[in-house]
Amino acid sequence: MEEWFSMGRVGSGKLKYFISTIAGIIIGCVIGSSMIIALVSYRIDKYYEEIRKLNIAIEAKDERLKKLEQSINRHKLILKDVEIVLIHEGDEIDKITIEKYAEEKYCKLVGREVKTIDIDIIGEIIDGRIFKVTNKEYKLKVAKMFLSDVLKIWIETKLINDA
Repeated sequence: MEEWFSMGRVGSGKLKYFISTIAGIIIGCVIGSSMIIALVSYRIDKYYEEIRKLNIAIEAKDERLKKLEQSINRHKLILKDVEIVLIHEGDEIDKITIEKYAEEKYCKLVGREVKTIDIDIIGEIIDGRIFKVTNKEYKLKVAKMFLSDVLKIWIETKLINDA
């Protein structure tokens, strides 16, 4: 019987060691994860503060930009956009291609003072040109133009050659 108790003591020592090891691992995981959570939440708070500061700076800069644009616009009329209205009967893909081509020709004018833009020369940039799209040739004609802070141009297309 003494052997039985002595074996039980050895077994209970191993059990205590096993329980202590598991408890240590669990406590280590809890402490480690708590430290990681604290570190991550600290960094998130810092990033949140940084985002708020940047948003405030952006709002201040936007307000300043609006005031500058208003003061500039009081003195000078600046071309802000170019709008192309294409009068085209035919393929929609050809229409989009011709519109893109016309916008590329006129996009360099954006930002210039309207008084310095010669409307006659603007019309001649596209007027009378022959534009080739997928084995088709179109002759472009400027129907009318309107110039304010937005340059609006109506362009008619006429199919010349359909190969």
